[in-house]
Amino acid sequence: MTDHLFNLHGDVLAAMRRGPKPFAKLAFVLSEAAEPADIDLGHFRERIIAAGPGDELIALWHRTLTAWDLAEQSDWSDAPPRTDARRTDTYDRLGFGADLRKALDEAVPVFKEPGATVISKEFTSWYSRDTAAARAFYWNSYEQTLRRKGWSDAAVSSLDEASHAVVERLSDPTRTEAYGARGLVVGYVQSGKTANFTGVTAKAIDAGYRLVIILGGTLNLLRSQTQRRLDMELIGRENILRGADPADTDALVGVDYQDDEDWPAKFVSHGGRPSTLGAFDIERLTTRSSDYLSLQSGIRALEFEKQVRTQPLYDPANLHHAAARVMVVKKNKSVLDKLIKDLKKIGPILSEIPTLIIDDESDQASVNTTDPKKWEGGKVERKAINNQISQLLGLLPRAQYVGYTATPFANVFVDPGDEEDIFPRDFLISLPRPTGYMGVQDFHDLESEGTAEETHVRGIHDSTGDRLQEALDAFVLTGALKLYRAERGVSDGPFRHHTMLVHQSVRVRDQAVLALHINSLWHRSAYTGQEGHARLAALLADDFRHYADDGLPSPASYEELKPYVSRARQLINSGGEPVIIVNGDTERDYEQPELDFDRTPHVWKILVGGTKLSRGFTVEGLTVTYYRRTTQQADTLMQMGRWFGFRPGYRDLVRLYIGREEPLGKKKTVDLYEAFEAVCRDEETFRTQLTRYAALVDGKPQVTPAQIPPLVSQHLSWLKPAARNKMFNAELVEIRSPGQWVEPTAYPRSPEDLRHNAEVWRPVLEGLAPSPVTLSCRADGRDDSYQAVLGTLDHSALVGLLHDLRWSTPTQFSPHFESLVQAGNSIDEWLVIVPQQTSKRSIEASILASRPLTLASRTRRRGDFFGAISEPKHRGVALRVAGALQDSQDPLVESLARPRRGVLVLYPLVEEEPRLSSDGAVDPGKVVMAFSLVAPTSPDGERRSLVRFRAIDSSRSNFAVIDREEDSA
Repeated sequence: MTDHLFNLHGDVLAAMRRGPKPFAKLAFVLSEAAEPADIDLGHFRERIIAAGPGDELIALWHRTLTAWDLAEQSDWSDAPPRTDARRTDTYDRLGFGADLRKALDEAVPVFKEPGATVISKEFTSWYSRDTAAARAFYWNSYEQTLRRKGWSDAAVSSLDEASHAVVERLSDPTRTEAYGARGLVVGYVQSGKTANFTGVTAKAIDAGYRLVIILGGTLNLLRSQTQRRLDMELIGRENILRGADPADTDALVGVDYQDDEDWPAKFVSHGGRPSTLGAFDIERLTTRSSDYLSLQSGIRALEFEKQVRTQPLYDPANLHHAAARVMVVKKNKSVLDKLIKDLKKIGPILSEIPTLIIDDESDQASVNTTDPKKWEGGKVERKAINNQISQLLGLLPRAQYVGYTATPFANVFVDPGDEEDIFPRDFLISLPRPTGYMGVQDFHDLESEGTAEETHVRGIHDSTGDRLQEALDAFVLTGALKLYRAERGVSDGPFRHHTMLVHQSVRVRDQAVLALHINSLWHRSAYTGQEGHARLAALLADDFRHYADDGLPSPASYEELKPYVSRARQLINSGGEPVIIVNGDTERDYEQPELDFDRTPHVWKILVGGTKLSRGFTVEGLTVTYYRRTTQQADTLMQMGRWFGFRPGYRDLVRLYIGREEPLGKKKTVDLYEAFEAVCRDEETFRTQLTRYAALVDGKPQVTPAQIPPLVSQHLSWLKPAARNKMFNAELVEIRSPGQWVEPTAYPRSPEDLRHNAEVWRPVLEGLAPSPVTLSCRADGRDDSYQAVLGTLDHSALVGLLHDLRWSTPTQFSPHFESLVQAGNSIDEWLVIVPQQTSKRSIEASILASRPLTLASRTRRRGDFFGAISEPKHRGVALRVAGALQDSQDPLVESLARPRRGVLVLYPLVEEEPRLSSDGAVDPGKVVMAFSLVAPTSPDGERRSLVRFRAIDSSRSNFAVIDREEDSA
């Protein structure tokens, strides 16, 4: 039966490509006279209210309204996207009344999750929504593929907006002057970055980019994963077959995917060769099994047919008729050398080819890690892959470079002044956290009391033993629960693979020993006997039943689950052993059929590995992780978080067994769970910095990536943002240490500078109390007492004072000073403590007519740097007043302690015995006004330090990166 209302609404909405218009007027023009009721909006409202699941009309409006809600740029509404105000503007333009609005709002709620954050230079607008819609063959195909995969309207619209934001910041492929944009897209670990760059590729080739080079990881395993994904979801059957008859077996010789169980059914079909449908073909220069070897048809592979031979390829008359070339290559020196040599043979046509280079995991291998201090004669020396990327960009002047990563710290430390490098000078886009994604926040209770840790995390302490047997039991039990759910209506697609990851050591030998141990433990686990069943029953009762998702089927007893345990054990044990080792230095170490998630029907295995499984490679069906490996780089640690990702139908079953007391070095132990939480805070601080500067002011960007490089944080002192050799261009910006003793030691030497500093401190000296008091603190096994003169200082006054001080090495204190500037809203005042010596040898003098103060004697140990300035006995009182200690057991000190109050301990010191005037005054040009300080702890007791870095721009040696007055306005 024909759905006339659906057909009419489809026609009307199709006429609203540029935004909502008066619905009734268009409906009247487009309606058929035979169906007058279809233009009645009351009839539409009744349909909405009565609609059941799967109603096509509701789905149509869901797609349309969501797209309008999320549109970042619209000339029909001034309201921001993802807001009720935007939806109201939509209804106003459509001319809908209150009752219809209410019905639609209930059927299609406004999607309010945040979108992508964009930091960008101003750019020439060339890729409007109309331009995109006019040439959208491959994007439309990809969009339909995503919807068939079950993507929601909001997810598709979000991807549409984010990928559009990338493409519009590339250079217009038809422009006469060559320009290569440089950008970076930041996602979350295993969160769908591939989908974004597939969308970008689709839109870019639709718009006119005719050579796409995707740098797909450092292993063929990762490269082939990316190749298959693009072939399946974008390039499609017809472009893979290139005219071959799929029914002719002889014609299929050499065509890949013939052994792939998803071929051809799950590979997108364009309904014919695109070139016969008014579009253009895509020619693959690599295949799933073959990395780039050489241009397969010789140099002719990049000889583009021109409709107008006298015009360059980028001329629209030629560009939109030419086929696109796509290659997915490893970041491997020999592979890229072959590509560069072939390109050099091609000649002038290279300068005419609009090219897109997508660098997946762009912080791996791509970043130049040579030390600038070791470059000879100022000549830049580059690491192999970085040098080859630089050569590619030089050979292809119309090449656009877009890096993709979940750990961008190394990329933003690239020197912005190096024109040949990959610093994202044009744009930096932070993708939103996708709906349904399990990330760090789902395993850590960051903001308040929650259940994330209790539900998913099982700590490994010295007192618990290694818990490896329990982790194996959890793997078997969760496999059984998946099978149980699949038989009760839960989609079994996500249950096709079921895996456990064991990551304990980076050493190949250790992994072999561990795999042998797990195999032995597996065979002793007695999963077919009473002992094994008893353990599983207890684990179900004590753990999984407590945290089961109420919306999913769960067994009432272990006896009900028992048959599925048997089947799970069989699947895990298929092939004889449950364990696969994933490591090694050669490709064949990874070419294991049991590890091929594409061609193997069911991978139910325990994977033991290290670095090779920690970047880019998706471990399908990962449910139980056993993690005990330490590292001192935050980006490396984050990439090891393979337990992040999408877990439909089994989110509640995910378990992380993680070391809480793992050795680091000879004497130290670290809590890996705490480390991941610190990484999360680092990442969120980074994203917050991007969001802060993303909003346009008067239609123009507040900042560009090169003007204010993103600030990168370090919450744990032992866990740096990136490897040391990726941080040569990193400048320390801020060290925030609430509740911790901070002691600068880089004071000037010249009498002029010392007198200047003394004058700066004059208001503090004048405000000191006339008489000393005795302060004491009994804490942490110490019993300290000393005399001191006290004063107080407003926070803004202290910041102004510190701003005016002179230093021998300003960079030593500037990160701490920056933290005090940023902390203006969390600190009210400072208690000033000037310790007084009581020994007979002490020197007492007046400084700038102050009351008499004792002068400490200290010496410089290294250049302009003093050794220790403070005395240990002075620290306890300061820490207590700032909230870092609980109780001093001194009533006076307790009365001085209060929230939002820091402590400044002032040490007037001399380097040699001074001459005093007749009135007991000392020449301030002989006094070093040294100090230590303790910033107040935050209200929740947070005492972790915070370190932030930014990239150094060699082309702007004296450039003020942040204008403080403007920043605080």
